[in-house]
Amino acid sequence: MDRTEDDARKIRRVPTGSGCPVDRRADGTWQVRGYAAARAILRSTDTVQAGLGVETVEKMPARIRRPVLYRDGPEHREHRRQTARYFTPRRVAEHYRELTERVTQKHLDTLRTEGEAQLEDLTFGVSIDVACGVIGLTHSRPGIQRRLERFFPEKFGKPGLTSLHGLYWLFRQNTNWLRIYLSDVRPAVRVHRERPADNLISHLIEEGCSSPEILGECLTYAAAGMVTTREFMCVAAWHLFTDAALRELFTTGSETERLALIHEILRLEPAVARLSRRTTAAVDVPGAEGPVTVPADTVVDIFVDEANTDPDAVGTAPAAVCPGRPTTTGRYAAALSFGDGPHRCPGADIATMETNVFLGHLFALPGIRMVTQPSVTFQDEIGGYVIRGLRVAADHV
Repeated sequence: MDRTEDDARKIRRVPTGSGCPVDRRADGTWQVRGYAAARAILRSTDTVQAGLGVETVEKMPARIRRPVLYRDGPEHREHRRQTARYFTPRRVAEHYRELTERVTQKHLDTLRTEGEAQLEDLTFGVSIDVACGVIGLTHSRPGIQRRLERFFPEKFGKPGLTSLHGLYWLFRQNTNWLRIYLSDVRPAVRVHRERPADNLISHLIEEGCSSPEILGECLTYAAAGMVTTREFMCVAAWHLFTDAALRELFTTGSETERLALIHEILRLEPAVARLSRRTTAAVDVPGAEGPVTVPADTVVDIFVDEANTDPDAVGTAPAAVCPGRPTTTGRYAAALSFGDGPHRCPGADIATMETNVFLGHLFALPGIRMVTQPSVTFQDEIGGYVIRGLRVAADHV
């Protein structure tokens, strides 16, 4: 599909820095915007996770196992190897697709019955149900959506002991942890201890994880499987509502064409646009005029949205939506939107399948239309977007 519009993005971020593929800031941190350099940092074995509260996690007692997001090296690789079976394309097709079809129809019943709904409510409901099925959070008390909304607010604060605001956030998040543990994680752990199932919680129990450790893992997977997927489904729908050609391609295209379109929108609108790593040794990365050496013990901030629009990697018209465009990104049509290297998102196939199924059913509804344009705010920590107020309507059936 040949499209040459200057910029099709819905998410408008303010450009930062020099725009160079790799540069060093005055505070000693490095910024990476070039695709090749970003991929080199993410794939390097001489980097470890940074940001995302890793400093707080490092202060936890050594006897407590860190969630997989905060582990690196052999321990991290072994965990990913053992849990890979939950995220294979075959398992997604055979185990999670039917679940996604069922919960999508359930949540769209609200739209069919009432005629209108907020899209963020529909996408959050679907993403929660799918993620809970994968994780094993299948015995929760009523109200899980509200509990998760409180735990993953649109604006994050920073807990601490030096201000009333920090104390409030410390109390708030500890309370939210407790609510989710008592209402969602503990009931699931009890059931799966008695009747092990083929899911993540049962695997963690078999590994000897404690309930608090299982809680940490569940929230880590929930953040990726629920929050970011919710936002991306909203932005993908927004594109289809406002672009007749894309909507026609999606609604009449083959499964392969639909997935290519989803990956292309995700390349342009990554749900997580900021990744950070700390180097443990000097790392050479491609620069504008040759290799650049990033020294050891350096924080590197990776601008995924800018790397994904690097014309050297994705070709001409990098800010246009061109499904099936020729790229140098290999088998990753969404470029770095799922990360790369050891910490690449394991649920990538689930997220794209989920988006494909949800949008397929949404745009098959008679008279489906967008009633109000959404507002967009940002979560600066991860460069994420929050889309709210996109109200949709459909004919009563």
